[in-house]
Amino acid sequence: MKKILALLIAAGISLSAAAAPENFTSDVNHTFARFEYSHFGYSTQQSRFNNTSAKIVLDRAGKTGSVEAVIDAKSVDTGSKLFDSHIQGEDFLDTAKFPTITYKSTKFNFNGDTLASIDGSLTIKGVTKPVTLTVTHLQCMDHPMMKKLACGANATATIKRSEFNAGKYAPYVGDDVTLTFAVEALKD
Repeated sequence: MKKILALLIAAGISLSAAAAPENFTSDVNHTFARFEYSHFGYSTQQSRFNNTSAKIVLDRAGKTGSVEAVIDAKSVDTGSKLFDSHIQGEDFLDTAKFPTITYKSTKFNFNGDTLASIDGSLTIKGVTKPVTLTVTHLQCMDHPMMKKLACGANATATIKRSEFNAGKYAPYVGDDVTLTFAVEALKD
């Protein structure tokens, strides 16, 4: 009888540990996509997009999830209004024809209980390529001010901008672009 009770208790614990997927929406005040590249080898230029949003589904117990992110390409912020216009031009982002950049995951990859990377598709200027984001940080906990579950993450990847028809001045202006995403999201 004790063995049966122990099995039932163990089954109950494992069933309660199997949490359902949780849906999150990004906090627009704390979610940004950044990019950096070499400028003629003189310096590493760092810029960001001021408007980035994401819908995230995370099942930590099931070690699965999904993310769909939308970046407003017209919100590029280089620190210079003149250069912002230059980056939005046809040679680079061509925001008149392609006002958004998107990332849609295909698989979450865990190393034990830790989210290690996210496979997905990045679309820039109508060109879609597979891109794996390396997750460098993930924390989920009750938000001290919002009083609900929140998750935050940082992820990074390096792409070749020429593969997205944005290769003007390469290789003098670096073809390799490091993308960094800082995301904070609240449970729906």
